[in-house]
Amino acid sequence: MTNETLAALEVLGFVVLLLAGIPVGFAIAAAGIVFGLLGFGHNLFSLVPLQIYGVATNYTLLAVPLFVFMGVLLEKSRIAEEMLDVMGLMAGKLPGGMSVGIIVIGILMGAATGIVGATVVTVSLLSLPTLLKRGYHKGLACGTICASGTLGQIIPPSLILILLADLVGESIGTLFAAALIPGVMLGTLYIVYILVLARIRPDLAPPIPFEERSGVTRRELTLRAVKGVAPPILLIVAVLGSIMGGIAAPTEAASMGALGALLIVLFSGKFNLQVLRGTMRSTLNVNAMIMLILFGSRTFSVTFRGLNGDELIDRLLSAIPGGFWGTIVFLMGVLFLLGFFMEWIEICYIVLPLFLPFFVHQHTNMVWLATVICANLQTSFLTPPFGWALFFIKGVAPPEVTTGDIYRGVIPFIGVQLVGLALLMAFPQISLWLPTAIGWIK
Repeated sequence: MTNETLAALEVLGFVVLLLAGIPVGFAIAAAGIVFGLLGFGHNLFSLVPLQIYGVATNYTLLAVPLFVFMGVLLEKSRIAEEMLDVMGLMAGKLPGGMSVGIIVIGILMGAATGIVGATVVTVSLLSLPTLLKRGYHKGLACGTICASGTLGQIIPPSLILILLADLVGESIGTLFAAALIPGVMLGTLYIVYILVLARIRPDLAPPIPFEERSGVTRRELTLRAVKGVAPPILLIVAVLGSIMGGIAAPTEAASMGALGALLIVLFSGKFNLQVLRGTMRSTLNVNAMIMLILFGSRTFSVTFRGLNGDELIDRLLSAIPGGFWGTIVFLMGVLFLLGFFMEWIEICYIVLPLFLPFFVHQHTNMVWLATVICANLQTSFLTPPFGWALFFIKGVAPPEVTTGDIYRGVIPFIGVQLVGLALLMAFPQISLWLPTAIGWIK
């Protein structure tokens, strides 16, 4: 049996284990070890420990638990409640204004937490019953909340961007700068879609009644905005600005972000041991899951490359018609389809390492490619049947909201995401202008 046959069987074996219900980290490590032993014998065990040690001592990855801690703490302390209430009142006079406010909260929460589940669940509990009571269409309400929650996957500091930086060999600051404008652009596209739809069909998204809005004076609204919205925004600006401006390394900025989140929660009077304990536990669980998959994926990739699997993939991609752009479109199609069934971290560390060497050989701009991949992976949170945002909202939605309502509601927003992805592919400067302007790209 040739090495390339073993490489193909390694991928197949992993898929079989995954379908059998084996956790991803164990499945990918098992496939790598079994086929590594078949291909290299016991020599495999002299290669794998060095790869795992390289992951465990990667200084850049220290930013992951720190950013997770920052996000989870802001979520569990319920800072988002006041932000949502203020945004709703500020935008509520427009048809679709509440939905616009939810998208803005998604942008802010994405930059503050980067956690899809936190945003979707929080916004659902606080706003979905109210939206339905005010006559919003169930599908539009659910789709808006789900789409808002996914913005944290492209707006920095995003875990996807941190791990992609490690995969493509670029700095975290460069990818943060590259993804900022695309993330805001995507949020803007959501808002444009909602406003156009509400203008055509105001019955789907009626404005907040005047009587409700008139109960809050402009001065009170401004004061609430300063107290409830300004501190998280200042934290976001400080963290991202220090990274993009070259003042602090990502790990240093992440540690200051975690400290800043702790101070915000402390001074807001919402800090207690229960919040701290829950934050620490969630941070530990998320980080342990990520590191387990990282360790397993290194074992898998060592075996796959040793068995000449990268040459097999290279020949496959070279045979795709359309040259470079044909290959890019093929990769985007594969990632989009896999997003229906797999999580983003599985796609990052199982699928992407198979394709990335080809694009390195083609001298592709890896900053642009990483941003496009991130925008594509974001769709995996909305695509049925396994989009995590759909699971989160279904778990907390009122009984009258059916799974069909949720699925139909997210379809237009998936279309908007694909429009944003197409714009990023067609106009690379959308992602490259900012890192070039601040000197991250020469």
